Amino acid sequence: NNLGQLEDPEFSVKSAVVITPYPGASAKEVELEVTDLLEIAIQEMSQLDYVESDSRAGVSIIQVEIKPNYWAPELPQVWDELRRKVEDSLIHLPPGAGPPIVNDSFGDVFGHVMAITGDGFSYAELEDYADEVIRKELNTVEGVARVELWGIQDRVIYLDVSETQLSQLGITEANLISTLQEQNIVVDAGNVDLQDRRFRIAPTGEFQSPQDIADVAIQSRLARTLAALNQKSTIDATELIRIREVGTIRRGYQEPPTTQMRYNGTPAIGISISNLLGVNIVDMGRGIDSKLDELQVLLPVGIEVHKVHWQSEIVDESVKGFFVNLLQAIAIVLLVLTVAMGWRMGVIIGTALVMTILVTFVLMAIFGIDLQRMSLGALVIALGMMVDNAIVVADGIVVRLKQGMDRTKAAIEASTVPSIPLLGATVIAVMAFYPIFASVEAAGEYCRSLFTVVAISLLSSWVISITLTPLQCIDMLPGQSDTEEEQDPYAGKFYSIFKSVLYRAIQVRWLTISVMIGFLLVAMYGFTFVTQLFFPDSSMRKFMIDYWAPQGTRIETVANDIKALEEKLQDDERIDYISTFIGAGPPRFYLPVEPERNNPSYAQIIVDVFDHRDIEPLISEFTPWLVEEYPDAQVPMRKYGVGPSNTWAFEFRISGTALTPPDELRLMASHGLKILEYEPLSGIYQTDWRQRTQVIEPVYNQERARWSAITRTDIANTTKRAYDGRRIGLYREGDDLIPIVMRSTESERQQVGSIDVLQLRSSLSLESLPLSQVVDDTLPDWEDPILLRRDRRPTLTIQANPIPGITLPTLVSKVIDKFESFQTPPGFLLEWGGEKEDSADAQASLIPGIIPAVALMAFIIVALFNAFKPPLVIVMTIPFALIGITIGLLGSGAAFGFVALLGAMSLAGMMIKNAIVLLDQVNINLREGAEPYKALIDAAVSRLRPVVLAAATTVLGVIPLLQDVFWIGMAVTIMAGLAFGTILTMVLVPVFYATLYRIPVPNKN
Repeated sequence: NNLGQLEDPEFSVKSAVVITPYPGASAKEVELEVTDLLEIAIQEMSQLDYVESDSRAGVSIIQVEIKPNYWAPELPQVWDELRRKVEDSLIHLPPGAGPPIVNDSFGDVFGHVMAITGDGFSYAELEDYADEVIRKELNTVEGVARVELWGIQDRVIYLDVSETQLSQLGITEANLISTLQEQNIVVDAGNVDLQDRRFRIAPTGEFQSPQDIADVAIQSRLARTLAALNQKSTIDATELIRIREVGTIRRGYQEPPTTQMRYNGTPAIGISISNLLGVNIVDMGRGIDSKLDELQVLLPVGIEVHKVHWQSEIVDESVKGFFVNLLQAIAIVLLVLTVAMGWRMGVIIGTALVMTILVTFVLMAIFGIDLQRMSLGALVIALGMMVDNAIVVADGIVVRLKQGMDRTKAAIEASTVPSIPLLGATVIAVMAFYPIFASVEAAGEYCRSLFTVVAISLLSSWVISITLTPLQCIDMLPGQSDTEEEQDPYAGKFYSIFKSVLYRAIQVRWLTISVMIGFLLVAMYGFTFVTQLFFPDSSMRKFMIDYWAPQGTRIETVANDIKALEEKLQDDERIDYISTFIGAGPPRFYLPVEPERNNPSYAQIIVDVFDHRDIEPLISEFTPWLVEEYPDAQVPMRKYGVGPSNTWAFEFRISGTALTPPDELRLMASHGLKILEYEPLSGIYQTDWRQRTQVIEPVYNQERARWSAITRTDIANTTKRAYDGRRIGLYREGDDLIPIVMRSTESERQQVGSIDVLQLRSSLSLESLPLSQVVDDTLPDWEDPILLRRDRRPTLTIQANPIPGITLPTLVSKVIDKFESFQTPPGFLLEWGGEKEDSADAQASLIPGIIPAVALMAFIIVALFNAFKPPLVIVMTIPFALIGITIGLLGSGAAFGFVALLGAMSLAGMMIKNAIVLLDQVNINLREGAEPYKALIDAAVSRLRPVVLAAATTVLGVIPLLQDVFWIGMAVTIMAGLAFGTILTMVLVPVFYATLYRIPVPNKN
């Protein structure tokens, strides 16, 4: 009850993001002047794996990936070095760029996300309640690390002015800026002493409301200048003009907004909560629920709190479900033992099983291992293996008691004689899982508790089997009575049939081996038809709908376009609720899913359903509707994955040289997109550079501009103020600093064609002149809005997802030859990315662990037998397990993924363990003087029941995992592989042994 509880194992995201603003710069200028400079400094880090950059107009985003062998405790020091490298580059940044922001909390998980809606409340009012009431109180809950708001609409005081009126009155932008800043600045007026008291002087005049801004008086610069020159003017120099007379002051929100959120189609503000490391998520969730109940009385009627993602409930449900699976597995194992060996043996071995599980929980608490998907799954997988040692010891005692041996002597001999071989076999079974523990990739870090829990449980089972189990056997098992004759424990029809089969197999050993080799070749061919994948989909009751409008689409257009989709989703009875995130991906509430970066052309809808089995039908039904409804947009639907996953499963990178023009990369990518277009298994596809966008380019004429004293800055300030608006001051409201933004009136902003007549004013002149006087023309042009690089090489990635029901390896197998036959200029680099790259890296990362694991296994086997032939027998037997694995996977339709690969490795450990116990008994029989053939047959017969029972408990014990999409591949691999592997152990191992040792077969009487 005190163990930590999580949904998935924690694994460190070895990424940081360096964000550098460069307002006004194009994507190309950002790339050359900022991104390249910072990348050079970052690449000096020895810990760097690779660096990816995203250069956009006005901002540089660099994602820094650290080598996999750096773990969470080392990362803070790595990020400190990254900050130093970035800070050292500050002096080289161009004017107006920076400062860079290093975000090393990129991988933080906000497992609890809620939406705040308010019927009749403005965004500002919603934000006040979300921030002042909910956010501050939730920060006090034990275990909470951070509470962030999402979808906040930045408040602005807009001053909408008429360009014509400003010109007529002679009021310039400089007038307004200086007046507002002088009026609203915080001033230090000093203090005054009066007798024995000291008083602070505090002049009034600061803005108390937007109306105060409207009442600010401005003197026309032109009138002031003419008055100074004693010249007459139609403007009265003594007359003060109020701001309200030249423009409209109003409260508003930043236009366009950066992000927006809706819950069931209603505007909302998101609140996301992250947890401290090592916290019990379930307990923290209960604390948040309790705090929210207390806060309800503080919220006015109309403001509602909705749960978008509640990790504590998911974890609680998941852990309870796994405990149900664990109890089912325990019941199955005990039932098998009781039926096969009687109720006394069932109680004895069942006690050893329960004690092993309890000891495992205690040691998990000591080593800080949480209850999560991998650790609980490891318990179920190890369940059958936990009883192996106890079965061998207990069965040995039963056999000796039937032979008339004293019960104490029988218990001592049955536990001590096989103890060292059992220990060696147990260590070998544990070491089969070691490669995943030694892996430094994300998949390895995700699965590494599998090895730890299996090691703890199996080694604990060995200790209990040679201590507790013999004591129970002494007390509970019936002994040989004085009136009974000594019995042959291996008499009976079952053993007779087995002896006959084994005799015939050894007699025609070469035929037996040839037939098995034939089956193996057929299995190897059949395995090519097994469905392949990396990690399976999650059974989470959520799926994602990504909406990609053409690049350059306004965020307001995106928000309006997806309303039809929201309404259709809400009308479906299978759907519980929907949460819409516009302009960026949602907070990272699920570790394997990386949210999309800010992009006004993007939105994501998270759909919650009542039953996860409805997700597949919903995706199938909505796909054709989306294609018809949104012909100009890409709207992929995808399920959440388990373990490390990617937004785009299919990725193919095309990297050029530093001098490669973007057109050349786009041309090469078009060939790849054409391949995917004609591939029926390919779903939605794109390039990560997306579409080109248009830009308006006033062609600056230097000569005319110089004569007019107009600079490029003057032009930029005028166009920005006219359309987006330019900040000219600050309005203080409580602890908020709200910008005052001046821009043209709405009617003037909508007249984009009038850009040529925008009035420019130089700081050196009193006269204004239209923009057309200093530019040759105002032309639209095309530009690349996103420039991506990888390791400082311009890199364009072709991205795609297979159609529903098709795995990535199936899609790749159809197009791999065409993609790898690309003809590229010198210096170009073609690489696979996405799931294919991750899967290859994860499998390759097992190799460093496989080498010491295999070496230790080989050493133990050779040390146990002091010979090389027994290990050779075992090694020759293992590959034939593929026959059972192929039959099981093809028969069940389960996929063979990374987790199933771990199951195959553990299967090899189980088979080695059983083979060791069998061959060790052969050596015991030989030492006792038995003939080689009789020693081999008697050993196989004596180990038949323990091996079969151990296999049966393991095979049947993982049945509960068949209902879990994450474990089904591993469960089928172990069940089918071990079922067939038992036959291999009991038949093929003796055949190989007899063949290598040239043991003749006596004539059968």
